[in-house]
Amino acid sequence: MNEFFKSSKEVIESQKKLMFPCMPKYRQPVVIVEGRGALVKDLDGKLYIDLFAGYAAVNIGHCHPKVVEAITYWAKRIHHTSYDYYNLPSALLAEKLVKILPMEGDKKVFFCVSGAEAIEGSIKLMKKYMLKNKGKTGIEVLTLRYSFHGRTHMATALTGQSKYKKGMATVSTIPGVKIVPAPYCYRCPFKMEYPECNLFCAYYIEDIIRFETSTDIGAFLAEPVLGEGGIIVPPKEYFKEVVKIIRDYDGLFIADEVQTGFARTGKIFGIENFEVEPDIIAMAKGITSGLPLGAIGAKAEIANAFESGDHSSTWGPNAVSCAAASAVIDVILKENIPEKVDELGKYFISGIEELAKKHRLIGDVRGLGLMIGVELVRDRAEKTPAVKEAIKVRNYMRESGFLIGAGGAFGSTLRIEPPLMITKEQIDRALEALDQALKKVE
Repeated sequence: MNEFFKSSKEVIESQKKLMFPCMPKYRQPVVIVEGRGALVKDLDGKLYIDLFAGYAAVNIGHCHPKVVEAITYWAKRIHHTSYDYYNLPSALLAEKLVKILPMEGDKKVFFCVSGAEAIEGSIKLMKKYMLKNKGKTGIEVLTLRYSFHGRTHMATALTGQSKYKKGMATVSTIPGVKIVPAPYCYRCPFKMEYPECNLFCAYYIEDIIRFETSTDIGAFLAEPVLGEGGIIVPPKEYFKEVVKIIRDYDGLFIADEVQTGFARTGKIFGIENFEVEPDIIAMAKGITSGLPLGAIGAKAEIANAFESGDHSSTWGPNAVSCAAASAVIDVILKENIPEKVDELGKYFISGIEELAKKHRLIGDVRGLGLMIGVELVRDRAEKTPAVKEAIKVRNYMRESGFLIGAGGAFGSTLRIEPPLMITKEQIDRALEALDQALKKVE
């Protein structure tokens, strides 16, 4: 299958020459050719424990047998049909998906290709619903500072981080998008402490609506846990209060479950941790555990605002991807993956909290399930972001055989989001490696 490259070095040099220069600045020099569970192997034969799962997408592990079986079965029969025709995998997936969406009543789904496309489609659906059913434009969409919603035009505008917009003002600004303070308790913009703050950041949103918008509210769009922002976990009551405010202004709540969905946080959907019912859900990543597929789920009343021809996606009902997603849902339900993730996540976080007692670099440890952030700081009192140190820790971990992410809004958060099939023994080894990496950097 490899007729061009003899080593990882040749692959890396070719990529640098031929790919657009928008790849990650600190792209890691690893050419992955094989994976099973939480393990991957590179072109040179080195094994790694994967603690990042392809941007938290490979939820039930690399090459899970049930997913491989589903992919192989349909790859031999039909790859693609388009929405002009019907196919069995997309029909079966729709049946399974509506049953697990955390919404009451009738629900409908739509399949697309990516998380960004799911976000764009969700906003488009919301606006059509507002115009058709509410008699208003729904022009104002509120999103959170430090959020990430994708790389397309609308998705970039909705994202609450300027680093994704620099030098692209004409494609990253859209009228009506209002970015509001996030519930980032470690770096509270109001210099308050939870719970004494009484959720000031939540109630402040009503002031923003009253004085900084037209009050023609379409939706509040939020990730249940802010992933790219640095694994920011809101207080338990946060979403209940904000969504109540949004609905007082006749707006919808759109949950961006692209990264938090499909058992990543110890629940099938991340928003279930906060006991709030969304109106629309955008999904991708873990839905297939590695293949391109996005989806939108919505209450039927909202979904029915779309009319024939209003929206489509060439690759949306792709037979192979839909078959993989169907298998993923089966595995999640039959193997009680959310419960296992909840237990493993608590175990992993507890281990990192013990490391925090030894290492001054660790400023904050946070997460839900196996979506974990370790924010590194040079000074705990000043909370000075340790950006270079985070990259060094990531590099030391790679050299030791562990792949992790490093980033967040301030560039200093270690992102630990392994395949959900990781074992306690692998977690213990990861903790030992992280301990050593922190020692070296300190």
